[in-house]
Amino acid sequence: MDERARSGPDGSLPGDGGGPAAALPALWSKPVQAVLTLLLLATLAELSPRLDALRVFTHRQPGPSHESAGSLPPPSTSVGEAELDRATENRPDLAQPVKLDAPVRATGPIAVETPEPAQVPAADASPVPIVDDAHSLDRLFAVLARAEQKDPAAIARILFFGDSVVASDFGTGTLRRLLEARFGDAGHGFVLVANAWPQYFHNDVYRLADKGFRVSRIVGPRAPDGLYGLGGVSFTASPGLRARIGTAKTGDYGRAVSRFELAYVAAPGGGSIEARIDGALVSTIDTADVTTHQAFAELRAADGPHELELAIRGSNVRLFGVALERDSPGVVLDAIGVVGARVRTLDESNDAHFAEALAWRHPSLLVFQFGANESGDGFAYPMPEYHRTMKQIIDKMARAVPAAGCLVIGAMDRARKENDHLVTVPIIPHIVEEQRRVAAELGCAFYPTYDAMGGKGSMAAWVRKGYGAGDFTHPTSWGADKLGKWLYSALMTSYEGYRKRTP
Repeated sequence: MDERARSGPDGSLPGDGGGPAAALPALWSKPVQAVLTLLLLATLAELSPRLDALRVFTHRQPGPSHESAGSLPPPSTSVGEAELDRATENRPDLAQPVKLDAPVRATGPIAVETPEPAQVPAADASPVPIVDDAHSLDRLFAVLARAEQKDPAAIARILFFGDSVVASDFGTGTLRRLLEARFGDAGHGFVLVANAWPQYFHNDVYRLADKGFRVSRIVGPRAPDGLYGLGGVSFTASPGLRARIGTAKTGDYGRAVSRFELAYVAAPGGGSIEARIDGALVSTIDTADVTTHQAFAELRAADGPHELELAIRGSNVRLFGVALERDSPGVVLDAIGVVGARVRTLDESNDAHFAEALAWRHPSLLVFQFGANESGDGFAYPMPEYHRTMKQIIDKMARAVPAAGCLVIGAMDRARKENDHLVTVPIIPHIVEEQRRVAAELGCAFYPTYDAMGGKGSMAAWVRKGYGAGDFTHPTSWGADKLGKWLYSALMTSYEGYRKRTP
């Protein structure tokens, strides 16, 4: 019953003793004050993402959290470095479970029905196929077919670029596991030396780093020389700082590595790095050189569980990241996510430098998954300009690694509230259409995530069913798992078509 319907003319409730004044002594009693204090703290926990662990009113999905839809900031134009004020910790509690229970359905205002009909997630099989009229995926499939036949040299490397969802290994973690289960585990792939953002996380790998690393990022603060390595982040380290990267301690995935490949900057006056595997010194890497350029150091071990420790022993040491691989046929998926990125921010890197970083990985496929942050720009960033820059950047990257195919992942639906209903943000269908057109013009494959979700109004259904986050932009762990399984399913359907066409 509504409180206003139950109250008397003066605002008192039936049986309360006759009005507000009579209630004041009770309000000042210690039991009531304690309850009010608890309610205040609980409300603050609901409003602050820093107090997630204290939430009592709403359910938080497992896995890394994301920024709200209303706080998708534009890239910073500042130049310089930001110091990381927190250590990189191993967080098994953030890992995507191999098997998830049924999603927790949303309740409350976000569950209001949308006026548009919308599909809810179906089975793990993708509701839509990948469009690949130019057979760009054949370059990946040729290597997968060899890996399936246990060809020792068949390593299919996938470079998967994206925004915060990819930075948290959401969806990509599921896809990596499924591909490795079928074609073989050739290693985890590329990871950053430290967490460039609090949301940065990778499944099935062990990572630790001291606080105090200084970072430049393609989304700001930016490096004056445009050197960010493969991951869009450059780390400068002071003497004494350490980082550790290794195989997963638990679970069925990421349990072995044969070689660590460190990407760093060689430069005049560069300091040294002591590299230890399982505590034993295996190399002292001198980063000094007569010119400034990207360099790589390979550190090998017998195939199995290992941990690499990097100890900074001099000043002017600049690092990018480490790739973990195995001398075994299979799949390596590099999840290269940048929080706050638009596809155009990939162009912040020095062209020759970025091309070298791409070539270092010898990819069979380039994947591009963007759109959420572009949707935050709205129509302020004109669609013809969006089309032009996206096409230019993907084409430039594809030309740097001509042996690789390319795949554009269409943007998810994104919702906003209008008159107590959740409706699709108007820019989303336009972004998806430009992504579809660019993929066709460049001969890239295209996966229409927006259509797979159910099209217009589908994010409302996803939020209602527990697959969409409360910011109406990102997936929950269940949604990310669903998207990873859908993409795998669509890839395998195309792969089976390839096998039928290819003797």
